[in-house]
Amino acid sequence: MSYITLNTSKLHHNYNYLNQLFEEHHIEWAVVAKLLCGNEKFLKCLLKICGREVCDSRLTNLRHIKEISAKTQTVYIKPPAKRLAESIVKYADVSFNTELETIKALSEEAINQKKIHKIVIMVEMGELREGIMAKNLPQFYGEAKKIPNIEIVGIGTNLNCLNGILPDEKKLIKLNRFKEITEEIHQTKIPFISAGSSVTIPLIFKDKIPEGINHFRVGETLFFGTDVYNDSVISGMYQDVFKLTAEIIEIVEKPMIPAGDAGTNLTGEIPQHDERKKGRTSFRAIVDVGILDVDIRHIEPLSSGIEIIGASSDMMILDLATNDRDYHVGDTIDFSMNYMAVLRAMNSEYIDKVVEHKINARQFKILENSN
Repeated sequence: MSYITLNTSKLHHNYNYLNQLFEEHHIEWAVVAKLLCGNEKFLKCLLKICGREVCDSRLTNLRHIKEISAKTQTVYIKPPAKRLAESIVKYADVSFNTELETIKALSEEAINQKKIHKIVIMVEMGELREGIMAKNLPQFYGEAKKIPNIEIVGIGTNLNCLNGILPDEKKLIKLNRFKEITEEIHQTKIPFISAGSSVTIPLIFKDKIPEGINHFRVGETLFFGTDVYNDSVISGMYQDVFKLTAEIIEIVEKPMIPAGDAGTNLTGEIPQHDERKKGRTSFRAIVDVGILDVDIRHIEPLSSGIEIIGASSDMMILDLATNDRDYHVGDTIDFSMNYMAVLRAMNSEYIDKVVEHKINARQFKILENSN
């Protein structure tokens, strides 16, 4: 069976890198764990490294986190459905909100459960996903503040996830100004502005984070060492915390061009082929993973000389050319993975999950020299 490996040593290194960065700039941060899809084995590894505050957008995942580490502060990072109010209060210490009626439902449940439920008010800053309009923040805050057993611990915003709108200093200054206006009107103090995510991290390097922005929510950069803003990587961080491994179940020298009349394939496409390869052969390997388990557009073979030809629901076809590495049935092939590839693999019950603790000594030396 194919499997995905989590290297905890590399994950720990990335966490320490980010933690030092945020500490130097007096910013608190929480890990966004939704990529792990609630997998108990991987969550235990993550919580050993960073168990203080963890965010997710799935209640079942937050429940798993609480079962593993009851002391971890859990944050539900999308506007809750009213019907889920009981479970939100039970498993999420904090939730992101944009609707007063939902906050009232959370209040009723908090009273029933004898809890104070914390909320962050999400503010629209151009991405057109969740968030109240910024001009309405003072009034909304005033109404929410009256609701019993609800504690407003911050305001926040989301950028880049839907329309790709990038954060900038001007937007963050504007958000901070609305917070200050709200504080002045209501003679109160709002502890946090949770306006940072992986895409905002590069602004730290440029010293373009306004002082009032004091909380980040980070997932992708922690797990992949990516500079999301510039579509690149951050020097000094690992990009290969995850790795996919698949086993060869067939290897045969075959023609490079299929024969016969072609219709649409499983995904509704008509594959195109280079007719210049007609009459030529190469070694084709089939591995035990398919599009049900991973998006083949988001993985790459780690060994040179291997090309992904295509995949059906549960098999992937590789071109090994002349098979210079002498692969045989039963051998395995490793693949790098990006965020979307890991997300689908983690959501597949057909992919085993494996934990690895070691860092290759040569890789560690290269990484240290890059700092």
